[in-house]
Amino acid sequence: MSLVIPQYELTLNGHTLAITNPDKPLWPKAHVTKLDYIRYLLQVAPALIAYSKRRLLTVIRYPHGVEDKSFYQKNTPDYAPDWIHTHEWENTRYTLCDDEATLIWMANQAALEYHVSFHLATDEIPTELVFDLDPSTPDFSVVIEAALLLKELLDELGLPSIPKTSGASGLQIYIPIERRYTFEQTRVVGQFIANYLVEKHPTLVTIERLVKNRGTKLYIDYLQHWRGKTLPAPYSTRAREQATVSTPLRWEEVSSIHPTDFTVDTVPERLLKNGDLFASVSAPRTQASLDPILSFLQS
Repeated sequence: MSLVIPQYELTLNGHTLAITNPDKPLWPKAHVTKLDYIRYLLQVAPALIAYSKRRLLTVIRYPHGVEDKSFYQKNTPDYAPDWIHTHEWENTRYTLCDDEATLIWMANQAALEYHVSFHLATDEIPTELVFDLDPSTPDFSVVIEAALLLKELLDELGLPSIPKTSGASGLQIYIPIERRYTFEQTRVVGQFIANYLVEKHPTLVTIERLVKNRGTKLYIDYLQHWRGKTLPAPYSTRAREQATVSTPLRWEEVSSIHPTDFTVDTVPERLLKNGDLFASVSAPRTQASLDPILSFLQS
């Protein structure tokens, strides 16, 4: 890999990429230019790609930065280099973020958010069970309280869990599972766990889909976990003015953090210090069995 500053060219995976408009402010309030963004991605690329590799990629592009218009992109552009890996799924030719060159090529197109599927492109087998904790107010303490209650329940059920910030206002909880369940089965388990928490803590959490009916309660989203749907990849930036990043956490630090703690400026050093805290999801040594819960629910 080489970065030639005067020409702003990168050679990655044997492909030379020209970085256009390197001084363009993508996050103006955070003083993050396109070149800053690309430097960030190069620092976190191994950890980000470890999870995103071979998954269906949806990006959100902001051609003129986060303060301007954006659009979702699922289809690989016709002008994409032929070396980019793609996979057709349900009549859409998705990009697969399999290497650094693809990651940076997309970044040069002002892709500022990378969202990936819960299954690999070549099958529809979920690799984990996921809960998305979405607050109805800016009060992050509610998210912390709900996350710790969910952790307590998951521990009782013998399910390992890894939290990460959404990079926006909430937290997402990942449970690596054995790769032999259907999304219909994980939906049954997710619904059971979410309903149980709502029954135990009805003034704190809800599974109400309509925002207007939630009041101040935190929404436990178990429905997002489905074939073809996505959440932000770990270490993906988000289009928030602070240039925040969806960041894996240790459970012991959940009670003392805020999503704005994790930005393009702070995450590389954190990753260097702590290693990839999402590795137990990206390349799990142990994967949980859902059989006991499914057997209980079927009985």
